[in-house]
Amino acid sequence: MEVKVYTDGACSGNPGPGAFAYIIIDSNDNILLQYAQGFEATTNNRMELMAVISALTECFNKGYDKVVVYSDSQYVVNAINKGWLISWQKHNFTGKKNVDLWQDFIAIQSKIDTNFIWIKGHDRNMFNERCDLLAKNAIPNFNN
Repeated sequence: MEVKVYTDGACSGNPGPGAFAYIIIDSNDNILLQYAQGFEATTNNRMELMAVISALTECFNKGYDKVVVYSDSQYVVNAINKGWLISWQKHNFTGKKNVDLWQDFIAIQSKIDTNFIWIKGHDRNMFNERCDLLAKNAIPNFNN
């Protein structure tokens, strides 16, 4: 089964308390699952990447064999679509941050057919907006 996944990460300060969220939807745009998790100390890029890893892990565990990931994180999408991640691997991630998460990403992404699409954040995409709200609401002690 093919699904779409929307992911987002958020931080209150960078670094600071943060959270990630994802929404898994079917081909008819019905929400199958939404999830958010907060952390006391993290960075925005870590949260963006953890959202993708967590969502792909859930998709794999549910048996979804094809996943289209929509993310407003250029850090994540460009690393994959522009081949940065391949180059980072070839150079043993020298000087790169979040190596632990990129290695986790590589492990799960190798098990599932994925495609990554960058979407502009805060551009009235209902799933992206919902994901953003889920992440913000999951940040520990976050005050709007």
